[in-house]
Amino acid sequence: MDIRLLDYQSTSAAGVDIGALRQSIDTQTSGLRKNDMPGSDLTTWIGRVPGVEDINLGDWQSRNNALAHLGYQQGTIATHVENLKSSLGSQRLGIVMGSSTSSIDRTEAAYRHLEDGALSLPYRQPLVHNPHAPSLYMAHLTGITGPALTINTACSSSAKVFATGARWLRAGIVDAVLVGGVDTLCLSVLHGFDSLQLVSPNQCRPLDQHRDGINLGEASGFAILVRAGDGYADSGIRLLGYGESSDAHHMSHPHPDGLGARLAMQQALTRAQLRPEQIDYINLHGTSSRANDLIEGQLIGKLFPKSTQVSSTKAWMGHTLGAAGITEALIAVDALQRGVIPGSLNLAELDHELDLSVQADNITRDMHYVLSNSFGFGGNNCCLVFGSVA
Repeated sequence: MDIRLLDYQSTSAAGVDIGALRQSIDTQTSGLRKNDMPGSDLTTWIGRVPGVEDINLGDWQSRNNALAHLGYQQGTIATHVENLKSSLGSQRLGIVMGSSTSSIDRTEAAYRHLEDGALSLPYRQPLVHNPHAPSLYMAHLTGITGPALTINTACSSSAKVFATGARWLRAGIVDAVLVGGVDTLCLSVLHGFDSLQLVSPNQCRPLDQHRDGINLGEASGFAILVRAGDGYADSGIRLLGYGESSDAHHMSHPHPDGLGARLAMQQALTRAQLRPEQIDYINLHGTSSRANDLIEGQLIGKLFPKSTQVSSTKAWMGHTLGAAGITEALIAVDALQRGVIPGSLNLAELDHELDLSVQADNITRDMHYVLSNSFGFGGNNCCLVFGSVA
């Protein structure tokens, strides 16, 4: 089945909409800033989206929901959803959201404001202190009444939304799917990753010989999936393939030979009916950690030829965790649309153990097929292949 992207939008520290993100990429301007999260004295850089704290959602209040709200207001996503509801009926639309923390920032605040050991009134929010909170809120915000699902598989969460959305369309469960991802900075995220000794005190340098850890960020992103032939004027981008796998190796460390990642990439290529040499660009998971970049980079070097350009975009807005999958998938999609491959910002000296076509500068090139990698804790992997409509 031919699955098309009707529309897409991305919000991160590198830009509150896709136009601002393009400008950041074109000018090679990172959205990272020195850590200024209230309550955190961690020496690091973060990708914080300005203005999120000014959004008041009442009973739905959380930083995660506020960033989802902000992202959904950008561009024409909301307009397309309203048009689809009018033409199809709200029950024929579905929602699939990816996240890793959901609204844990609000739960942190709730515990700081306990009254006699119980939640104080403003924090009695059962639909917010909930792993399913992102889809619950998006159903409330959009009025979509079809199936709603939240995927929590760490950093692959919002890449998997594309695979699930495609399966729903193929099975005829719905006629259009709003897929998205949202994750926000909070103390659990910052200090949890610091306890794993993964956080860098510097701006991250994915794939660089001297990289010393990751920067954390926050983001939201949305896309609308539809079937080709249903009469929609889509974006001209096709979801051609997806691959999902599990390393079943370790809670936080990828398999040393990248077995799960290899399987996910091969599945995605097989489903797309493409050979590795046909992939023009790969947006790597590329976290800037010592282990991830080495394992992923060596695997890419074995599977793909030098004609395939690769880059990591983590230095533009940080590692946005459960929102990284859709953020980077949409960066790859937009690279396909514009013919502009974002560089690996901050790359000065490629890891001596890697042999890849990667550079810090942007590249302008006509492309036909792109791939986006997302590898999460617990070995949850997802790879996506997109192509332009011929």
